[in-house]
Amino acid sequence: MRMEIGWFDCNSVGELNTRISDDINKINNAIADQVSIFIERMSTFIFGFMVGFIGGWKLTLVVIAVSPLIGLAAGLMAMAVSRLTGRELQAYAKAGAVADEVLSSIRTVAAFGGEDKEAERYDKNLIEAQNWGVKKGTIIGVFQGYLWCIIFLCYALAFWYGSKLVIETDELSPGTLVQVFFGVLMAAMNLGQASPCLEAFASGQAAAKIIFDTIDRVTLDGHDIRSLNLPWLRSLIGIVEQEPVLFSTTIAENIRYGHPGVTMDDIVQATKEANAYNFIMELPQKFDTLVGEGGGQMSGGQKQRIAIARALIRNPRILLLDMATSALDNESEAVVQEALDKARMGRTTISIAHRLSTIRNADVIIGFEHGRAVETGTHNELLEKIGVYFTLITLQNKGNDMANDKASKGPDIDIPEEEILQKLRSFSRGNYGSVFRHSLRLRSHTQLSNEIPNAIADSIIIQSDQIFAPMESNIEPQRSKHVEEENEHVESAPVARILKYNKTEWPYMLIGSIGAAINGSVNPIYAILFSQILGTFSIRDVDEQTAQINGICLLFCAVAVISFFSQFLQGYAFGKSGELLTRRLRKLGFQAMLRQEVGWFDDPRNSPGALTTRLATDASMVQGATGSQIGMVVNSLTNIGAAMIIAFYFSWKLSLVVICFLPLIGLSGVFQAKMLTGLANEDKKAMEAAGQVSSEALANIRTVAGLAKESTFVDTYEKQLEAPYASAKRKAYIYGICFAFAQCVIFMTYAASFRYGGYLVSSEGLHYLVVFRVISAIVISGTALGKASSFTPDYAKAKTAAARLFRLLDRVPKISMSQTDGQKWENFKGDLEFMNCKFTYPTRPDIQVLNGLNVSVKPGQTLAFVGSSGCGKSTSVQLLERFYDPDEGKVLIDGHPSHTVNVHFLRSQIGIVSQEPVLFDCSIAENIQYGDNTRTVSMVEIVDAAKNAHLHDFVMTLPDRYDTQVGAQGSQLSRGQKQRIAIARAIVRNPKILLLDEATSALDTESEKTVQAALDEARRGRTSIVIAHRLSTIQNADIIAVMSQGTVIESGTHEELMDKREAYYKLVTSGVQIS
Repeated sequence: MRMEIGWFDCNSVGELNTRISDDINKINNAIADQVSIFIERMSTFIFGFMVGFIGGWKLTLVVIAVSPLIGLAAGLMAMAVSRLTGRELQAYAKAGAVADEVLSSIRTVAAFGGEDKEAERYDKNLIEAQNWGVKKGTIIGVFQGYLWCIIFLCYALAFWYGSKLVIETDELSPGTLVQVFFGVLMAAMNLGQASPCLEAFASGQAAAKIIFDTIDRVTLDGHDIRSLNLPWLRSLIGIVEQEPVLFSTTIAENIRYGHPGVTMDDIVQATKEANAYNFIMELPQKFDTLVGEGGGQMSGGQKQRIAIARALIRNPRILLLDMATSALDNESEAVVQEALDKARMGRTTISIAHRLSTIRNADVIIGFEHGRAVETGTHNELLEKIGVYFTLITLQNKGNDMANDKASKGPDIDIPEEEILQKLRSFSRGNYGSVFRHSLRLRSHTQLSNEIPNAIADSIIIQSDQIFAPMESNIEPQRSKHVEEENEHVESAPVARILKYNKTEWPYMLIGSIGAAINGSVNPIYAILFSQILGTFSIRDVDEQTAQINGICLLFCAVAVISFFSQFLQGYAFGKSGELLTRRLRKLGFQAMLRQEVGWFDDPRNSPGALTTRLATDASMVQGATGSQIGMVVNSLTNIGAAMIIAFYFSWKLSLVVICFLPLIGLSGVFQAKMLTGLANEDKKAMEAAGQVSSEALANIRTVAGLAKESTFVDTYEKQLEAPYASAKRKAYIYGICFAFAQCVIFMTYAASFRYGGYLVSSEGLHYLVVFRVISAIVISGTALGKASSFTPDYAKAKTAAARLFRLLDRVPKISMSQTDGQKWENFKGDLEFMNCKFTYPTRPDIQVLNGLNVSVKPGQTLAFVGSSGCGKSTSVQLLERFYDPDEGKVLIDGHPSHTVNVHFLRSQIGIVSQEPVLFDCSIAENIQYGDNTRTVSMVEIVDAAKNAHLHDFVMTLPDRYDTQVGAQGSQLSRGQKQRIAIARAIVRNPKILLLDEATSALDTESEKTVQAALDEARRGRTSIVIAHRLSTIQNADIIAVMSQGTVIESGTHEELMDKREAYYKLVTSGVQIS
């Protein structure tokens, strides 16, 4: 949040969000349990050698002489794993960026049928990460095999040299040899068991390097940002952007972001100045209404007015207006413009506008052409120069005159002013519906011009209390329902189902299990060999004694070689199967998300940030119940099983005593698992909520920086993590006690075994060799149990993460793109009809958006929807795209009800150019190709479409031309350029139905007419639905439908509506464009 804005242009928001979740997770794994385990292992290693030095320094020195071989290999492995982990995380971050981009643009993806293409694009990055992960697993397998090979060779050397010291020089007694060897043995074994910790440390180190590179790098224009008081600078600036960005909180809190600590009266006053007060008071929750993710529950005009109020409440020294009134309908534009004119008094103001009427009174007007200022002066001075400004003014006035000329041709019929105002009041009531609408927009960009005559504006303002009657609605049941769903307990997933997703890797898992079983058997075999060596000291014949010792040492060498290959098999095979499972679950999870209906994404819990975090963490956590963890389980079970067989075979009495203690260790592990499952649930909810905050803040970083609210979002992010942190601290005591108890029981087992073994030797004549054999087996099995209990946290988290993934995979979407059923037919015509359609959005079932919509359009005709913000225009388009189904009524396509038509077939017949140009982070050519994902679009078609969209000339001026990368969300292009790419994308689709949601709203005057001509050409022979604010774009439509309160109040051609002299006529003749 402290970075300069340019840094975000070079780093994808989705990639940053993945790093925050996935990389921090790896750092957590490296510094949490693994640190304590590593310290315990290394302490045993150090004290084991201390015991060895005290008992027999010569023998201990011989063993230590081999230690550098282990240390060198450990260092090389850590370096390799760190480097490979860094590359793996980089690939996963790219995949996360793709997921975030796609989920943020889900309506565009669904409209153009890009689900399969996006899944492949996501999987491409997963394959890269998988390859790095497999290489990492291979290196770890080689190192583990090498490590244990060296350790067993050390045993052989130690026994051989130790026997020399006992037999030939009498420097050691057999008892001292046992003492020294047990010390060295425990030291060497714990050094080996510390190696998995080194893997975690290396992964954490690689992740930490990336994180710290980000944390440590804070520059602005090459200067250390700590030398500048940036909050102070930004506190002096107020900004109202072309793209109004709101945050996922209440209306009041969004306005309060402009100036913390303001009173409610100040907020109310600011909304009145921004002409937002009336529509806010009409909402059930008024100023406490939640605006949704990115302000998605508000219409474009409402978002812009809230953004203006946020700037006004700041009372800044510098005011930046980036087309501040562009998204307002004409009923409120003049009033808001007047408020902004007042706000500018006494302040330095920079205003950016396409509609030149809003900047006519500016002190200095700068005309730009091709990226540089070509003329400067006042309005009158620039008109006299007859340059760029004069040309733009002339073109705009010509367009307005044409509209007024058309209007003036209507018959002169005297209609009472009161009747017209009544129509306007009815017309305005459409505002309430949009507050809860999720339209095709991600952000709002519209532009309007001209001024509302004072008489009309004053009439609307005077009557506002009557027009905007407050609505009473009880939304508490819905709210409580969401709370219940949020707190719903997630049951742990059965391990069998987790393994089912890993079944295609059964050859790897079989090989890995064989390796793990061999590894588990090696240590009990060691127990037999060790006790056998002790038995050799009772042999009187020196030659036979030496021969047996040499034979046993050779067997140790054989075990060392076997361990090398078995450890490698276990590490590589389970590493490979685990990486394949992670990739499969991530891909399946992403595909499952893309299969969901659009309404599912309206739920705040399914925001892009939360979903990206879920993909990044859940799939990798599932490895805690499979992959290398299966190897650990098989290893431990084989170890314990073989040890018990040996123990019972040689002394069932002593073995029964040992078994009495094993349930205590098992119960401790079960208790840990239950406790940690609940902790994992809390962690998941917190990480998703935190991911949602970070995603929203990073995606809208320019607005956050402009408001100097970086610290606010950091605090919000931190608060999301406080609850699980406090809970983890409380439960850490219980976890510590359980772990300590499990370790304590092992030593209690040792004590009981030795005491009872001594009793059996003295009272029942049991050979001391047998006691050592049984005790050695017990030591090994106890170590295996202790090691198994240390992996309980990973296992608990894995089952919880798997359960959440499975719940997503099992969900059946209400409208699925993947379904193969549904009607398809040849000769698609494009005959459309809305029959008594009623609709409410799933997240706001108490607000009726469409209330009996009836309108039809024949094949090849153009239907234009006009109406105030929120009257249901874009909602009707979403029903046609089948993002939603109507609650009542039908949408008929060629006479077929939309809910019976195959979704993919229907959307393939529709092309859309929405008000919001949504582009993907790839080249211009690839973005245009996205228009038709059913085939490979040729370069010739791309160029033709670009020419028709008035885009080709601009593209050819770029160094990389059509291969130019547009950046995340098209950030490297202007809005007009983005819109023209979106138009070219629709043209290349060659659809039967064309949906134009203010398709030319972002274009400058020079190119608007050309693009409009291209769209008029594209409409020929196609059924078209146009949503527009500008009269000039719809006056030639076959049908103009005027909407209010979710229904059509009048319809007809331009001339027919002018003849009626009702709301449409009054707005046109007053010089106000349709809104």
